[in-house]
Amino acid sequence: MRYHAPATFEEAVSIAAGASGVTRFLAGGTDVLVQLRSGLVTPDDLIDLKKIPGTGEITRLDNGGWRIGVAVSGAELGAHQALVADWPGVVEGMELVGSTQVQGRATLTGNLCNGSPAADSVPGLVAAGAMVTVQGPKGTCEIKVEEVPAGPGKTTLAAGEIITAITLPPRGKHGGDAYLRFIPRTEMDIAVVGCAVSLVRDGDRVVSARVSLGAVAPTVLLVEDCAKAIIGTTLDEAALAALTKAAEAAAKPISDKRGTKEFRIEVAGVLARRAARIAYERAGK
Repeated sequence: MRYHAPATFEEAVSIAAGASGVTRFLAGGTDVLVQLRSGLVTPDDLIDLKKIPGTGEITRLDNGGWRIGVAVSGAELGAHQALVADWPGVVEGMELVGSTQVQGRATLTGNLCNGSPAADSVPGLVAAGAMVTVQGPKGTCEIKVEEVPAGPGKTTLAAGEIITAITLPPRGKHGGDAYLRFIPRTEMDIAVVGCAVSLVRDGDRVVSARVSLGAVAPTVLLVEDCAKAIIGTTLDEAALAALTKAAEAAAKPISDKRGTKEFRIEVAGVLARRAARIAYERAGK
């Protein structure tokens, strides 16, 4: 195994593009190191991104949005009061990943690129309308977070392409978001269902919304019908009932040892309803 510690993303891309075997990137390492130690993956090239300037920084952009480096840990996200104030749902999703010790290393980008449909941090990013900057042999581009996962353990990134940062849009006034999940245990478990809601209010009325479901399909879902169910409403019981129905209709889970298909569908509706209420209350503050 060849270990690389590039000083720039250009160098990292060059190494990745020239690699002919199995390649893995190291930012937090909570997934990659477990795979290494368990023998699931033995990379020919391990590319450590942590020494690249900016990878460990959280930056407020001129437009009010946020740029989060690929090596920023969950613990660092939770300690950033201004980011938590703007996007509490995004942060609380990441804070559910693993233990306190894992939080010191785990990253948003790593959780996204692991490709798990049950990733706790991804629904919040999707609901927020987050973008990722992708750099590769053909240049740099911006893509939506929901376009990155391709299925369990897979992403749409081509050979040599690297996510260099995650960008959250400006929160704006009267906006709120929330993430909830269901797990059999009290902590340190994989989501049976997850749901994130981000919305904006004008007075008591919802004027825009995004709803994302996790662990109910091969990839995290952005459910437009859920958003349509609550936009233009005051999130009254009729709107919540329509939201619940839309979430249940969108869920296409499997049955496994953590829950049956029927149970997951029902829980998707329950969590959508609860997360929407929390996001609505946060938007009113």
